[in-house]
Amino acid sequence: MAVPAQKFDLAAEILTALPAPAGEAGWASAARGAAAKRFAAMGAPHRRDEYWKYTDPARLLASQAPVAARISTDETPTFAESEQLRLVFVDGVFDPERSDALALEGCEIQPLAEALRTDIHWARDIFGVLEARSQDAVHRPLAALNTAHATEGFAIRVTGRVKKPVSFIYERRSDAADAFLHHVIRLEAGADLTVIEAGPAASRLSSVMEIDIADGAGFHHVRTQGRDHERLAYTAMFSRLGEKSTFKSFTLTANGRLTRNEQIVEFAGAEAVAHVAGACLGDGDFHHDDTVFITHGAPDCESRQVYKKVLRNGAVGVFQGKILVHSIAQRTDGYQISQGLLLDEDSQFLTKPELEIYADDVKCSHGATCGAVDEEALFYLTSRGVPRGEATDLLVLAFVDEAVAEIEDEELAADVRDQLAGWVARHRT
Repeated sequence: MAVPAQKFDLAAEILTALPAPAGEAGWASAARGAAAKRFAAMGAPHRRDEYWKYTDPARLLASQAPVAARISTDETPTFAESEQLRLVFVDGVFDPERSDALALEGCEIQPLAEALRTDIHWARDIFGVLEARSQDAVHRPLAALNTAHATEGFAIRVTGRVKKPVSFIYERRSDAADAFLHHVIRLEAGADLTVIEAGPAASRLSSVMEIDIADGAGFHHVRTQGRDHERLAYTAMFSRLGEKSTFKSFTLTANGRLTRNEQIVEFAGAEAVAHVAGACLGDGDFHHDDTVFITHGAPDCESRQVYKKVLRNGAVGVFQGKILVHSIAQRTDGYQISQGLLLDEDSQFLTKPELEIYADDVKCSHGATCGAVDEEALFYLTSRGVPRGEATDLLVLAFVDEAVAEIEDEELAADVRDQLAGWVARHRT
């Protein structure tokens, strides 16, 4: 069977197995139907697709989620000591009894399912809209499938400067949970919000977040994808930035057999800033893919991509990053760096940086490097009495810290550094 036929047949099978939810408002049903049509028209992703050539999506598309063992630990969960509004999901389902009250000054918080049942709701301008806008440049079928099916998640409207983070805590009880999450977030002019995400979530996770950031607003996002090694995950964040707005996102991934994180950023207003960063640590049967697409559609904007991957025992890291600058986007400042640190000769770092520029007054650069631990630095440390294993740990932590430094909140950054140090110590040779 030819590959296109396989893609479309599989898409039809998946849509049949995952029917659209019922009982929603007309606008929500229309958004679901449009998303299902997009998925059917694109077909399921395939290894021969340009943006999937480094990552085989087959396990993400299987009819059932795999059995993935849960790892228990006595360690304090990441970010647990920070002041926050806790929203707890168990196996991908919101647990109101274990969560805080949905009340936070300057912020309206509502379960997504309730929002989608409301006839007139601000979410209609965002739900499925930002995801659909991204499909013109690059097909993102798994995001469309999520829009067509996901009912769990939150609709959050921010009207002021929120003093403490909203924390999505993803816990697991089942060894075979298959979770679909979709969050819709709107920040009104001048508003500011920090969102935290932490936890393994499910044996297989599909998560989409759509963020509309109005003029002068700021959105900050810190995520850790933790420690259950056999889990699979696909995530996508779609953000649209207004004039003089800010978007900053950092993700730490430690373990996981297959993780695909997509960041899609659109500059719709002048003088906006977007920084996306990530660090991953992989050991053994580990495949981690960061795919980023940033569209500069307004002048005087700044984008920054910083991705670091530490790989050992045959682990694979992928980075695909593109900066697209339209002719209107004069005086764009775009920066991209992706680096892999290989702790043995069996691991791989696969990278594809791209620049597509139609403006003539820009400052854009990209760089990609891959290598082993610096032997001179290692010799320097060991010659001063630092054991070789500890010396290697110090160099690994220094390598990833450029990405961690993108986190503005020092308390959250310290929690991420603690988790990094713990992983490195546990996996010391």
